[in-house]
Amino acid sequence: MPSKTKIETFRLASLPEEVPFASAVRVKDTVYVSGQIGHRPGEMRLVDGGFEAEATQAMDYMRESLEIAGSSLERVIKCTVYFADIKDFRSFSAIYRRYFPNHLPARSGMEVQGLALGAQIEIECIALVE
Repeated sequence: MPSKTKIETFRLASLPEEVPFASAVRVKDTVYVSGQIGHRPGEMRLVDGGFEAEATQAMDYMRESLEIAGSSLERVIKCTVYFADIKDFRSFSAIYRRYFPNHLPARSGMEVQGLALGAQIEIECIALVE
């Protein structure tokens, strides 16, 4: 009988109850973090303060998602960033470097239309387990 690969799901307490997905999924030694936006903890509302506040909150959620799944920012190998306006790419890079001071994961960034809640940025990543 073939063995089944264990799939573990993790959900941040700050994720609004009505959101139907996991914050992170762990399969063997890899963690896949769902797209994170800068929403208020437990609410279907964005944080106040504009792009930089949203980006910082999304990165904080990404870090928390990694940690509950047994990984960390230091183990991130790839990030994908969705921008409502690609003009925010440069200002996001400054925020991103604060979270990745010792290594820079591979990264893709693109402008998209219609992020959840009207967010200005959404970030997802793939990481290895500690």
